[in-house]
Amino acid sequence: MDMNKLLNILPNNVRHRVEPYFDAAEVLTAVKDPRVMASLGPAGVRGLLLQRGKQGVPTLIQAHHEAFFDWTYPSDQPEMQDLYRRAKLGQWNGDTYLPWHTDVDPENPEVPIVPKHFLNIAKLRDFGIKLTDKEESRLTYDMVAWMLSQFLHGEQGALLAAAQVTEAVQFFDGKLYGATQVMDEARHVEVFHRYLDTKMNKLYQINDNLFVIIDALMGDSRWDMKFLGMQIMVEGLALGAFGTLYSLTKEPLLKELLKMVIQDEARHVHYGVVALREHFNTQLSPRERNEREDWSFEVALLMRNRFLAWEVYEEWFEGRLTRSQWKEVATTSPGLEEFRHVMFSRMVPNLREIGLLSDRIKPHYEQVGLNKYFGGKSADEITGDEMIDELDSAGVQHHAAMSAA
Repeated sequence: MDMNKLLNILPNNVRHRVEPYFDAAEVLTAVKDPRVMASLGPAGVRGLLLQRGKQGVPTLIQAHHEAFFDWTYPSDQPEMQDLYRRAKLGQWNGDTYLPWHTDVDPENPEVPIVPKHFLNIAKLRDFGIKLTDKEESRLTYDMVAWMLSQFLHGEQGALLAAAQVTEAVQFFDGKLYGATQVMDEARHVEVFHRYLDTKMNKLYQINDNLFVIIDALMGDSRWDMKFLGMQIMVEGLALGAFGTLYSLTKEPLLKELLKMVIQDEARHVHYGVVALREHFNTQLSPRERNEREDWSFEVALLMRNRFLAWEVYEEWFEGRLTRSQWKEVATTSPGLEEFRHVMFSRMVPNLREIGLLSDRIKPHYEQVGLNKYFGGKSADEITGDEMIDELDSAGVQHHAAMSAA
């Protein structure tokens, strides 16, 4: 029986309990490559079905990788050497570099944290949900708290993964640079948590799709998969998400925070491109490269699903909207559409640059509408400062377009 038909005949109270598991099953059964399923499947069960990230206790994830020592201390990667020099110059102190004295009122229409039409409120009305102006403001507030919470959780994953990668990477210059990324990620965890704790006064639990990716990466024994998953996929998509919010927000503290983080993240993704470009193109067999191509595509879909904000749905609309109705609201909301666009415009070109966008896999991206990003700039072609300049130029256009929506 078709899943939607089965859900439609269930009583509402039963439907709302089982619907998340149907969604999880749909995600897991969509993975066709058995090698990708072997990598993501156990993490999918722990994250999507058991919801280990929402148990209210620390999560223990078994890590299996080799630490790579080189006692000759070679200078083996000039591009990584340059990144290391830039990273040392780019270190900043979250206590003193950011204007924490700024008074932040996320519901102040004079200094909007995101534009009023960030969410598709009209679609909610179509589904019979009528919100007061105050409720609309509060819902937007919660969406921003949810997004920043996911940024924070992703940065904790990046912190632990960066430490693992520094142990496992097989370039000594990469180890030196990797140590600076560990510091960067610790600082990002610090500033996002401080903003949520002292300015938003709200923290959402980790999204299940994000948990699956972090769980799978931390337990994978292959150094290049850790690089691929964290530096290219998670960091690349995060870079796009940070950039979108930077363009949209008028709140000065958040804007400055995101500006500093974006400059770090641009180096991180560049690092991933440098480390993987030669390795994937010269050191892997066609079978191994195909597995990584398939894995990247499946993770791209998980990351796209991450921005459906199910945690906000459960808080606001569970029992009032079906999950499919909320999905329609999320996928047609101008702000979230912009997030998805910029995220993939940053990530897909990096897959092309490291050799994971072959003619074999391109039709899969075309099927889900991601082919429009094939020709974009990869991380080694744009610096953090250039990215900020682009975002500043685009910011006015974003605000004008969303205000007219």
